[in-house]
This record gives sequence, structure tokens and C-alpha cells, in this order.
Amino acid sequence: MTAKTERFVLDSSAIIALMEEEDGADRVAEVLSRQNVILPYMVLLEVYYISLRESGQADADRRYVLMKQLPVKILWNTDEAVLLTAARFKAFRRISLADAVIAAYAKLHDAVLLHKDPEYEALADEIKIESLPFKNP
Repeated sequence: MTAKTERFVLDSSAIIALMEEEDGADRVAEVLSRQNVILPYMVLLEVYYISLRESGQADADRRYVLMKQLPVKILWNTDEAVLLTAARFKAFRRISLADAVIAAYAKLHDAVLLHKDPEYEALADEIKIESLPFKNP
């Protein structure tokens, strides 16, 4: 009997860790190679605007194309369940709106949220999380 493959949602911080070869990049690559992975539209948006701001148009465009080539299911749409779950996370936890939306996808898809963002620790009782090594401030 084969074990059920765990489903993962990748946060923007995990994607950036992979692209910038930060600590934890090997774990992101492992999850991508073996797992059922979801990438919410909000992750593409965040990685794109962060890259645009920090590295310019060419790098942002390159990273966007790379994300679309990853072996993941991109979730381009949202629905009422995501909206209400994200709103509840945002209302009652210290978490950004983008992170609340990404976490809502993880909860509703019964997926492990792979990240390196300390904000998600506020949701450890609500969703399954796997933390990559955090950056030193």
C-alpha cells in the first residue's frame, strides 16, 4: 500500500528561497519534485511585485515565467470560502492580507503551507505549516 502524497501550498517566501538559493531551497526543490503542489495566484503576484521593486522588470518577468513552468497547480481564481477564511485570519491574527489569502488556500485544500515567514506562526493552530529556516534580520 502506498502512502497518500501530502499536498503542499508554497508561500512566496518559499519560491524566493528557491530562486535565490537561500537556506531551505533544497527542501522546496524536494517538495516540487515529489509532491502535489499548489501555487495560489497571490504567490505569483507577490513574487512578481517584490522582484519588480528589488530587481527590475527583466528579473520580475523572468521569475514570473519560471513560476509558470513549475510542476504545480496554479490557482488563478478565488471563491467565497477563500474570501471568508482569509478575512477571518486577517481579522483575528497578526498577518498580512496576502499571507491570509495564501493560508486560506492551504486550509481549504488541507495542504501543508511551506514557508519561511514568521507571520505564519500565528496560524499554527489553524493550518498545517512547515517552516523553512528564517532569514536573520
